[in-house]
Amino acid sequence: MRFHQAPLLLGLAAPVLASSVIPRQTSYDNCPGYAASNVVDDGSRLTADLTLAGTACHLYGQDLEHLKLEVEYQTEDRLHVKIYDAEEQVYQVPESVFPRPSNNSVEPSDSALTFSWTENPFSFKVIRKSNNEVLFDTSAASLIFETQYLRLRTRLPESPHLYGLGEHTDPFQLNATNYTRTMWNRDSYGVPTGSNLYGHHPIYFDHRGATGTHGVFLLSASGMDIQIDNSDGQYLEYNTLGGVIDLYFLAGPSPKEVSVQYSEIAGKAVMQPYWGLGFHQCKYGYRDVFMVAEVVANYSAAGIPLELQTMWTDIDYMNLRQVFTNDPERFPLPLWRQLIDYLHAHQQHYVVMVDPAVAKVDNLAFNNGVDLDIFLKDANGSLNTGVVWPGPTVFPDWFHPSTQEYWSNEFLRFFDKDTGVDIDALWIDMNEAANFCDWPCSDPVGFADEAGNPPPPPPVRNNSGRPIPGFPSGFQPPPTSLNRRSLHSRQLNGTGNWLGLPGRDLINPKYQIANDAGSISNKTIATDVQNYDGTYQYDSHNLYGSMMSIASRNAMLARRPERRPLIITRSTFAGAGAHVGKWLGDNLSLWDHYRTSIANILEFAALFQIPMVGADVCGFGGNTTETLCARWAALGAFYPFYRNHAGIDSIQQEFYIWPTVAEAAKNAIGARYRLLDYIYTHLHRQSTTGLPMLNPLFFHYPEDENTFAIEHQFFFGDDILVSPVTEENSTAVRIYLPNEVFYDFWTHERIQGTGSFINLTDVAFTTIPLHIRGGSIVPFRASSTNTTTELRKQDFVLIIATNATNQATGSLYLDEGDSLTQDATSEISFNYDNGEFTMTGSFGHQTHIVIKNITVLGCGSAGNATATGPISLNEAYSHTF
Repeated sequence: MRFHQAPLLLGLAAPVLASSVIPRQTSYDNCPGYAASNVVDDGSRLTADLTLAGTACHLYGQDLEHLKLEVEYQTEDRLHVKIYDAEEQVYQVPESVFPRPSNNSVEPSDSALTFSWTENPFSFKVIRKSNNEVLFDTSAASLIFETQYLRLRTRLPESPHLYGLGEHTDPFQLNATNYTRTMWNRDSYGVPTGSNLYGHHPIYFDHRGATGTHGVFLLSASGMDIQIDNSDGQYLEYNTLGGVIDLYFLAGPSPKEVSVQYSEIAGKAVMQPYWGLGFHQCKYGYRDVFMVAEVVANYSAAGIPLELQTMWTDIDYMNLRQVFTNDPERFPLPLWRQLIDYLHAHQQHYVVMVDPAVAKVDNLAFNNGVDLDIFLKDANGSLNTGVVWPGPTVFPDWFHPSTQEYWSNEFLRFFDKDTGVDIDALWIDMNEAANFCDWPCSDPVGFADEAGNPPPPPPVRNNSGRPIPGFPSGFQPPPTSLNRRSLHSRQLNGTGNWLGLPGRDLINPKYQIANDAGSISNKTIATDVQNYDGTYQYDSHNLYGSMMSIASRNAMLARRPERRPLIITRSTFAGAGAHVGKWLGDNLSLWDHYRTSIANILEFAALFQIPMVGADVCGFGGNTTETLCARWAALGAFYPFYRNHAGIDSIQQEFYIWPTVAEAAKNAIGARYRLLDYIYTHLHRQSTTGLPMLNPLFFHYPEDENTFAIEHQFFFGDDILVSPVTEENSTAVRIYLPNEVFYDFWTHERIQGTGSFINLTDVAFTTIPLHIRGGSIVPFRASSTNTTTELRKQDFVLIIATNATNQATGSLYLDEGDSLTQDATSEISFNYDNGEFTMTGSFGHQTHIVIKNITVLGCGSAGNATATGPISLNEAYSHTF
C-alpha cells in the first residue's frame, strides 16, 4: 500500500515543540541552545537528555524542545556522537542505504579521543588525548535544532588545512574565508566552481601538520550549506534543512589512517575487473552501429598501443531516447549484436548508458513498471511526471519492495546474452535525479513539446558506404547512409520511524540553501513527492543516485552472478564506492577543467573512498584542441578510470584525430598498461584495507608544509609521482620534489629532491613528467600488448628504485581478474636491503608468467644492477646483487 501525507499524519506522536506559534526572529543571537540532564555514563557509551534552555528562537521552523544525546567510543580511533529528537521521527539515513559500522565499544581509556561536555548551555569538545589538542568544539555558537533547520558550529585553528566536503570543483585545500559548500545533488553541466554538483560527501579532513590529521563525517542526506569563515573567529558551521546530527570523529593521526578509518564507516571500495582499468572510448553522437565500428577500426589502423579496450555508446542507441529500447534504424538488434560479437572476439568490451527516467509511453519498460506499481506518485495518486531525454518520464521509487525485481527483470530482458545486448559493464547517468522541466512542472507534456527536438547529430563519418576495415562483409554500411530521422528529445546543456516530521513545508523551507538550480525542487523530482516507505524526496533526494547504483549492481549480478560488475555512475552519496565507480560528469574542453580534474580524482579516491574515478578526457562540452587533448590523453592515463568522451555538439576527439595526440596516447597508454598490475595491486589493497590508491603529496609527507596546498601533482599508487604540465601551450612545469630520492620514470636518472620547487623545461606534448619514488619496487609487464587479455600473458620485470639507505619495498597482487569470488590469489611482497633481494608472501595463484629480470636503480657507486630470470612467481625467492 502506498501512503500519502494525510494518512501519514495519523498515529504519529507529535514532536514536543517549544510553541505552536512561530514568531520568526531575524538573528541567531537569541537562540538559547540546550541544557543536558539525566547523564548516564557507562564508560564506552554516554547518554543524556537535552532540553531547550530558554525561549525558543523559531528561526527557520519550530524548535524541538526535547532531544537525546548518544556518545559511543566505537573503536580506539573512532568516536560517534549523535543528537536526535526524543520521539525519533526526524529523518535519518536508512541502514538499507548506508549500513552502520560495527561498534566495538572500547573503554574511553583505550581511545585516542576524549569527549567532554558542558551542561548548560550544552556544548561538547572532542580532544586528541596524546597532545590534548581540541579537534572539535561546539561552544562557538548555540546548537539550533528545528523542524526544518539545524545549526552546529565548531571552532577551528587559524588558517586551517581542510579537504573534502564534495562534490565540488573548488581548490583541493578548501578556502577558509567566506566559503560556503552547498550539498544538494543536481545535474550540473559544465561542473562550475563554487557550486553544488552531482555528489553528497559530507566528510572533511582537518590536517594539522606535525600534530596530526583527523576526519569528521556527518551522516546526513539533508540539503545543507557548510560555511567556513573567520569573521567571528575561525569556524566551520553546518546549516542543514533537517535530519539529525550524526557525527563520526576519526582520530588518524596520519592522513592515510583517516582515509582507512573512513573506509570502515563508508564501506570498502568494490573490487573492479582487471580489464576495467584499460582504456575506454565514447562520444555522444555515435549515431549508428557503423560509426561505432569505424571508430574501433580507426584506433586499430592508427597503431595506438592497446588499440581500443572498451567501446561505449551514449543514449544514441535508444529508440527516441527511451531507456531499455534500441533504435531499429540506427542500432538494429542483429547488426548491434554483430558489433558486440566482433568486440568480444577481439578481446574487447562494450558498455552502454542507462538512465533512471522511464519514458511515459506504451512500451515494455513503462508497462512493466506500471504493472508492479513501482514509479513515484504525486499526492493524488497519479504518476509523478518529469521531462528528460525522451520527453515526459516517470521515475522508479527505489524504496518500493518491487523496484529491484522490476530493474533486474529489465536488465535480464534487454541485456540478455543470447537474445539482447550483451553488455560487459554499465554506465549510469542523470541519477541526481535530473529533470529538465522547470519547477513546478505542472505541464510536462507541454514543456516537452515546447522544448522541441534537438539539432541533428553531426554528419556521420562513414556515409559513403565504403567498407570498415577488419569487419566482416555481413557487417558493412549500406551504399547510402541510413535515414536520419529526428529524435523527439530535448537537447540541453547541462525506534521511531525516521519518516520525517509531519507538517513541514517540503517545497519552500524558510532556510534556503545555496542550490545553484534555485528551488530545491527545480530540475529534479519535486521534494514533496512521497516514497513508498512514507519518507519524502525532501529528505531522501541525495540518496537517489546511490540507490539506483545499488539496484543496478544487483541487476548486473543477476545477469552474470559470477563476474565483477563494472558500473560507472554520475550521482553519488557517501559509501557509493562500495558498489560502483564514478565519473566526474559533464566537464568542458578547457585547460581549467583539465587542471581541476586532478583535485577531483584525489577527493574521490583518497578522501571519499571511491577509487574507480576519472574525468572525461579531452573534455565533454565544447571543442578541444590538439595540444589540450595531447596533454589530457597523458594525464588521463593516470586516472584510475580512463575514458575519452565528448558531447554531441563537440568535434571528434578520438586520439587518432591528431598526430600529436596519437603519439601522446601511444606513450601514455603504453606506460599505463605496463603498470596495470601495479595499479590493480593498489586497487585491491584499497578494497581490502582502505589505503588509498591515489595519494595527495601531503598524504606521503604530512609534516612538509609545502605539500599541503599542492593539487596538480599526485602519487599514482604509492610510488609514481605524476606532475603534468598544466598551462596552455606550455612545455614547462614547476613541480615540487620532497626531500627524498627520485628517479625519472622514462630515463631512470637519479634525482635528489631537496624539498623545493624545480622547473622542468622542454616537456614535449607527447609525454608527461613522471618520477619513481626512492625506496620502491615497481612491477612492470615486460611489454605492452593490444588488449588486457593479451597483457596478462606477458612476463614481468621489476624496477628496484633504492632510497638514500639503499633499501626498497613493493608488492604484487595476482588473481584471475574478473570473477566475483577468487579461488586462488597471490599476495607477494618484495624487499631489497643493501644488495639482498627477497620475494615472500602467498602464492596461491599459480601462473606460467615469470619475472624476466630485476633492475636495481641507484645501486651504490656501481650505478644500476640487473639480475636476469626467469624467476617463478609461484614460490619464494632470494638473490644477492
